[in-house]
Amino acid sequence: MTVLLVRCRPAVRRTINIRSLHVTPHRLQHERFDPHNVERVSDDVDVCIVGGGPAGLSAAIRLKQLEQEKGKEIRVVILEKGAEVGSHILSGAVIEPRALNELLPDWSSRTDHPLTKPATSSSMRFFTSARSFPIPHPPQMSNKGNYIVSLSQFTAWLGSIAEELGVEVYPGFSGAGIVYDEEGKTVLGVRTNEVGLDRQGRMKDTFEPGMEFRAKVTLLAEGAHGSLSKEIIRKFDLRKAANADPQTYGIGVKEVWRVDEGKYRPGEVVHTMGWPLDWKTYGGGWVYHMGDGMVSLGLVIGLDYANPYLSPYRELQRMKHHPYFADLLSGNSARIAYGARALNEGGLQSVPRLHFPGGALIGCSAGFVNIAKIKGTHNAMKSGMVAAEAAFDAVTSTATEEGEVETEVADMSGYEKALKDSWVWSDLKEVRNLRPSFNTRLGVWGGIAYSGIDSLLLKGRTPWTFRNSPQNDAQHTQPASRFKPIEYPAPQPPLSTDLLTSVALTGTNHAEDQPVHLRLREGKDVRKRHVEVNVREYAGLLERACPAAVYEYVEGEGKEVEEEGWEGKKLVINSQNCIHCKLCDIKVPTEDITWTVPEGGGGPKYS
Repeated sequence: MTVLLVRCRPAVRRTINIRSLHVTPHRLQHERFDPHNVERVSDDVDVCIVGGGPAGLSAAIRLKQLEQEKGKEIRVVILEKGAEVGSHILSGAVIEPRALNELLPDWSSRTDHPLTKPATSSSMRFFTSARSFPIPHPPQMSNKGNYIVSLSQFTAWLGSIAEELGVEVYPGFSGAGIVYDEEGKTVLGVRTNEVGLDRQGRMKDTFEPGMEFRAKVTLLAEGAHGSLSKEIIRKFDLRKAANADPQTYGIGVKEVWRVDEGKYRPGEVVHTMGWPLDWKTYGGGWVYHMGDGMVSLGLVIGLDYANPYLSPYRELQRMKHHPYFADLLSGNSARIAYGARALNEGGLQSVPRLHFPGGALIGCSAGFVNIAKIKGTHNAMKSGMVAAEAAFDAVTSTATEEGEVETEVADMSGYEKALKDSWVWSDLKEVRNLRPSFNTRLGVWGGIAYSGIDSLLLKGRTPWTFRNSPQNDAQHTQPASRFKPIEYPAPQPPLSTDLLTSVALTGTNHAEDQPVHLRLREGKDVRKRHVEVNVREYAGLLERACPAAVYEYVEGEGKEVEEEGWEGKKLVINSQNCIHCKLCDIKVPTEDITWTVPEGGGGPKYS
């Protein structure tokens, strides 16, 4: 046995006895890494949570509260791919504190809490290209009692509370793979990613293999379209098990501005519909007046859009030239932040079975966004709390007298039943028909009409449930030949800027000499077909859709272009630009790109 000191925050630093294993007695530098020929360090924990967002942290906090209440010690670990807790969290955000009130009833008495800016007003406006009009908003969009906050800062605050309670939080450790039993039927934990591989997958002198966290219960809290959650949903056929529709997503593109003092209206919440999007494209904008003279603004576009010429980033830049935004951002205003992230929009109809052998899906890994409220944090937190109670029962009911954990499969089915009996399910059920109502031939107009009737009069009390489309978002993309290219205006700084200037504001950073974490399926024929189909039929959609300038189809010559390109063009993946939005994995028409975790700590630095 060897003693290994695992990196964690000072408040929870501890020494743990684990098995020390090595790749080979004399590792050869620059040898290609073979994941099937490696022995890994293994660490046993009670509950392993992948993702240090609101859902994962709420689960961890609740587990430690139960530990104190029941007098039964359990070990809880959170693996967070960001360099710090909160650094990969991006949202508006207006938070409904319902779950927080249950989790931490005394939160408002803590002097360090970040919920200092209550929402004071809510309104909705419809935009034409030159004007805007106030329109009635659904009662669900009322923000009385809610708070405008940086979700990144809120998450960091929850992280500090989790650590105070004894949760082991490991930022910079990515959940890269699932550990299964020998038959592949039960989840036994999570494997972190390898560190110290070069771009060709060869071991550098800094190489360390990923380690295994073997857990009685594994909770996946990765956020929308997480890589491990995606694997688990497919492997255990969780959508089919719940008769769930394919998930549909939106891409939220966001900026934060410090606005002129005369334009700042603290606590004001505004949502927009209409221009710059056409009547066939689902989406809308927002403006949240946060604390300290800052304003969060952005645009969400449904990723089931058809036109491959559409650019979410450039739609946001165009939106800022509307007189409403141009006035808001005039004077001494200055942009200070940018980011983008996919979010779930499918609602109740797209929620898969929530449990699997050895674990469960929580938060946006499952998809609990209330699309009418444009909020999901409250539901994510509550799902984590409910899952924690089921996990605690599963862990403690099978513990031996010595405190060791048995190897039998933890039953998390109680989590799903309890969540369906909670206010999360009623919250989603009430608005279940709103998003699908935009999928008719009447487009946005039909959706607005039905949503108004349902929200104001029916309030979800209908005997029918509209289904989401049986097609996923990639399959909704239509060939470029059916559309005219969209002529976006050139950037006009400081109001609108080019994409790379914005990407620099994210603080994103990845070591360039590491394997590309945006994986196109192996094989020259696959790459060749990818380039041919995406360039010929979809006009290189990813060049415009990606909000971080990761993908390019460039002119080239030589053997590589001949073997893997099409008509002189090849695919270039600038993975160092990636801001972890997941759009490529969701929207690419050929459905052949998989987003995987890079080396731990890489990615954006949101605050």
